[in-house]
Parts: sequence; structure tokens; C-alpha cells
Amino acid sequence: MADEAQPDPDSLQIPGDHLSAPSSPATARNDCSITPLTPSPSPRVEVRPRMSCPFSVVVAIDFGTTSSGYAFSFTQDSEAIHMMKRWEGGDPGVANQKSPTCLLLTPELKFHSFGFAARDFYHDLDPEEARHWLYFDKFKMKIHSTSDLTMETELEAVSGRKVRAIEVFAHALHFFREHALKEVKDQSSSVLEGEDIRWVITVPAVWRQPAKQFMREAAYLAGLVSPDCPEQLLIALEPEAASIYCRKLRLHQVLDLSLQPITNGLDLEGSRPFESSFRQAREQLRRSRHSRTFLVESGTGELWSELQTGDRYIVADCGGGTVDLTVHQIEQPQGTLKELYKASGGPYGAVGVDLAFEAMLCQIFGEDFIKSFKAKRPAAWVDLTIAFEARKRTVAPGRANALNISLPFSFIDFYKRQRGQSVEAALRRSNMNIVKWSSQGMLRLTQEAMNELFQPTISNIVKHIEELVAKPELQGVRFLFLVGGFAESPMLQKAVQRAVGRTCRIIIPHDVGLTILKGAVLFGLDPTVVRVRRCPLIYGVGVLNRFVEGRHPRDKLLIKDGREWCTDILDRFVCVDQSVALGEVVKRSYTPARLGQRKIIINIYCSPSEDVTYISDPGVRKCGTITLDLPEPLQLPGAVGGEGGGGGAGGGGGGPERREIRATMQFGDTEIKVTAVDVMSNRSVRASIDFLAN
Repeated sequence: MADEAQPDPDSLQIPGDHLSAPSSPATARNDCSITPLTPSPSPRVEVRPRMSCPFSVVVAIDFGTTSSGYAFSFTQDSEAIHMMKRWEGGDPGVANQKSPTCLLLTPELKFHSFGFAARDFYHDLDPEEARHWLYFDKFKMKIHSTSDLTMETELEAVSGRKVRAIEVFAHALHFFREHALKEVKDQSSSVLEGEDIRWVITVPAVWRQPAKQFMREAAYLAGLVSPDCPEQLLIALEPEAASIYCRKLRLHQVLDLSLQPITNGLDLEGSRPFESSFRQAREQLRRSRHSRTFLVESGTGELWSELQTGDRYIVADCGGGTVDLTVHQIEQPQGTLKELYKASGGPYGAVGVDLAFEAMLCQIFGEDFIKSFKAKRPAAWVDLTIAFEARKRTVAPGRANALNISLPFSFIDFYKRQRGQSVEAALRRSNMNIVKWSSQGMLRLTQEAMNELFQPTISNIVKHIEELVAKPELQGVRFLFLVGGFAESPMLQKAVQRAVGRTCRIIIPHDVGLTILKGAVLFGLDPTVVRVRRCPLIYGVGVLNRFVEGRHPRDKLLIKDGREWCTDILDRFVCVDQSVALGEVVKRSYTPARLGQRKIIINIYCSPSEDVTYISDPGVRKCGTITLDLPEPLQLPGAVGGEGGGGGAGGGGGGPERREIRATMQFGDTEIKVTAVDVMSNRSVRASIDFLAN
């Protein structure tokens, strides 16, 4: 048909069977330039074959809120995981396999140091000089809490100066890259090239898509891999990595809380079973420190022999910044994992306890004073937080004696100068009976005070776990694996045991703070181990469809060349919480809405809500664009007429064959790949779904 409809110059078209909801007028009429060639079929599934690992070494970076580290494994000897070298510095009483996530930039915004080195150097600076340096601590949380994250989002240093967040993250990743490469090369017998290394970076599963993409962009900026080789970098979800490692555990490598007695409130011997088990585990870790190499089972561990096919378990990753809950089902005999419920959780990590301590100090000494102290004596403030951090780890339920926290001399001195009275007087005046003053210059926190600091954060974690366990589709969960740095806290262990200890077994790996790091290495060695994931969002493209009076709202009517189109329709590829197998490919065929079109633009949209029909509905956002140039078709002698102007458009027969544009979305990885192919010319283009665009 020569007078085929001509909506927009660069337009796509869609099937007309969507129910409409009243909607706001479409803002941009050129958002849809294709129409479905045939009514959308149900997703066709093509599962890709298992790939052998094309890399000779896998390096995983666990970028944590409070501490970070890396580990690596050679693909030729994949049962040995090598942990990073022991760091210089460190706090008394803390087993340092990882480094604190803090970074120092010079006054000229150049990278200076990371981890203990950054912390100690900053601490030793003259207070006046320190105000010009940029010290960042626990900065990963900013990425989770920023709702409109972009490449321009800024981070504020302790001194108040700001710098682009992407640069701070890139500096940290570059630091790990340099250290890891040196160590890998020292241990490798062959010469390694950059493309021989697969990198894995961990992120919380509850992070939104922009935050996951942000880490990938930071890795490109840091020089880990080139944007031209995206498959060389994997983004691993933290609880998923932990789950992968937990499959390998042997019984002597875990603490089983189900074997501990539960009484009303406290176990029979206070906190001793927890404390002693962890002391033994730490001692074991220390003894193995000199080798820093962990061997993992080639198959699955003994715990797994107790799990039958179809058994479900929860992994609760309790880290510094977030708590991430994921539910997996084990698939025997291959030992692959299937995600049963989309990741849930929130910003309820151990940092919440630190913030509660800061709020308590504000209550005692005044918010304005604490603010002024942080600005004028930033290094001393860092000192105080370190003192609290070290003591916080020893808090256990049923502890009778008070917890002493040293106040830096500069705090006591600064308060006297600012307020003209002593810290002791301030404590008396605050009427806070649960915090006492010790003549040795220490704050004495009673058990009641510690409960007050821990309770809000722990309650949030327990509430999340209880809600998850109560879901009808999650009945019969056999195990709960408690992992992440905060899982070492006897306070948290006890609370979780009280809440769900009677319904499922609570298992804590001994090297609980390293579980994610080891699992991330295993994930890098075989990314196909998680076979099915749940999709957190709807994904689709914007298309045109024939306008149906009474079904489509009038404000979506677009008239081109005498033909009526409904614009802005969202043609879905997958829905929220849909199970998506690894490598699953969903295909759709479209055709340009206008004959003779030389360029096609496919806009990709996503939404967290299931209840959307149009791309203009609330909550729908554009997350990618594919632009495909269409070359002039060759005029073949005796060409036969095609499919009647395209199924979705419903034209008459006998016209030239409609051009087929095949769009595919590949799901199941932690990221989504989109491709469009012009079938006639075999031209293809890959889209990067961009969640960081303004």
C-alpha cells in the first residue's frame, strides 16, 4: 500500500489489545516510531549454553560501606581463593582481612591514600591543615540514598568540601586494581595481559539499577576494564555471592545457632556460646592468615547434603550500610541456584548504630557543638568513631559491666573552650542516666545505653526477616544464612535467633565478613551458577498501535496521513518479579511506522509498578535508546508483495513487504543487554541501558 500510515519521521508501531487507563497527554509525540509486525507473542525463550571461563584469573572486589577488600583465584586452580595481603595499620582487637573504606584526597583533589593509611595520615595532620584535605568515610551509602543519581552527583568530605562521587569511587577502585594486579603478577608463573583478568565488583541486591550502573561506570573510569569489553567486568549481588559460597560450606566452618539454647530473652549462659565460638573461629582465621589461601569444595559442602531438590533458604547479608535479603532454591544435581523472591531489605546496616551513637552525643553535648567539633577537629572526630567502632563489636546481650569509650583529649579540651565547662558537667546536666563519666576520661555506656543504640537497627533487620519468612510462597524455608560484617554482632545473632530460631536453622559461616568476597570470586569463575533471577522492574519499548475508539484515551490519538494511531503504548518484554532464566532472550519484531524511513529510534522504558499501560504513566522512565540507520533497500526485479503492511498496523495486502526490525532483550545477568537488528541489511546495534542520564 503506497499510502501507508506516516506517523512520526523516526517512528515504531503495537498490538491493539491493551486496556487503557485515563492518562496524561503524551508530552513528546516522537517517542514512538515503530509498530509491531505481528501481535506480540508470549516471550520466546532461548537459553544460551554454558560458557567456559575465557579468563586466566578472576579478581573480586568487595566494596563495602565500612570495609573493603579483594580476593582472586586462577582458573587453572579454581579451588584455591587467595585473600589480599594483610594491610598495614589496623585496630586492636579487630581481625583485619579487609581495609576500612575511607579515602583521602589532597587539597588539590589528587588521590593520596586509602584504608588504614588514609585514616592514620589524616589523623596525624595538624587540625588547621586537615580542614583543607578531603577525607571520605562510609561514602558508599550515598549511592543508595540518592534518588536521582547521575554522573554529576557529589560527595561531601568530612571537612565539608565536595567532589564528584564517580571520581571518589574510581580512585578507590583504581587503588584496588593496582594492589591486586601486583599481587596476582607476583603469584603467576605466566605473563598476564589486561584481558586475561575478569573483574567482579559486589553491590547490594537492594540497590536500584542506576546505582549498579554507577559502579560499572566508576570501574571504567578507574581503568579496570575498557567500556569496549563490558563482559570482562561482572557486577555481583552481595547476598547472591554469599549464597554461592554457602553452598561450599562444611559443618566445621559454621556456627549453628539452632544448637544454642533459647530462653526468655537470654541464653542460659549469657553470651558465652556466641563469644567463644567466634573467638575460636577468629583464632582459626588468624592461624591461616600467613597463607591467606582458602580452599573450597569442588562440589557442594556437607550442609548441602541435607538439602533436597526444591529446598529453600534465605541469605541475610547484614553489612555496614544495607541489609539485603534474598531467597534461593537449590537445584540438584547440578547445584545451581534459583532466585525465588525479588531481593528486599534496606539501609539498616551497622552504620545505624554509629549514627545512633552520634545522636546520643548530640543529645548530651548539643548538636551545634558536635557539628562544630566535626568541622574544626575532623581528625579527632574520626578518632572517636574508631574508638566506638572497636568497642561496638564486643557488645553482647546480658553483659553486666559498662562499656568504656575513650574521648579524645581534643574533644574534652574543645568542649571546655567552647562551653566554658567540663564534659562531666555536661553529662550531669543532660540527665542521661544511662551514660556515666569515668575519671579516666571515658564515657561509660550501661547495657541499657547499648540496647538503645542497637535496638532500632536490629529491630528493622528482624522485622524484615520475619515478614519474609511469613510470606505464603516462602513457607518451609529450612535455613537462614546470616552473613556480612554485622552478622558478627552477638546482639544481632541473639535477636534473629529469638525471632525465627524455632522455625529454621540459623547458620553463620566462621569467616562471616569474608563470605561475600569469596562468593564473588566463585561467581566470577562461573557466572551461570545462579540460573534463575527475579526481575525487579517492567521493561518494554514505546510503540504505536491502531487507535481503537472507546479503548484508547483521546489524548493518545495521533493522526498521520488520514490514519489514526494510539501513541505512547508500552510494549512489555518482562514484568515485575517475573522469573527470568540466565541468558533468557525475549524477542519482538517491529516495523517502521512509515515506509521509506531511513532511521529508526527505539526507546526503552522501565517501571517498578505492574500497573502501567503507557510510557507517560507515573513511575515509567526512559532508560535507554537504540538508534538504527536503515539503508535504502535494493530494488530486486520481480519483487513479491509482503505481509500486507505489517500485522500490528493492519494494512492491506499486495504492498511492498514491511521491513522487519528484530529487538531482543537478554535478561538474567545482573545487567540487561538490548540489541536491534535490521533483518534486511543485517545491521545490528547494541544499546546500553542508561539509568544515569539526567
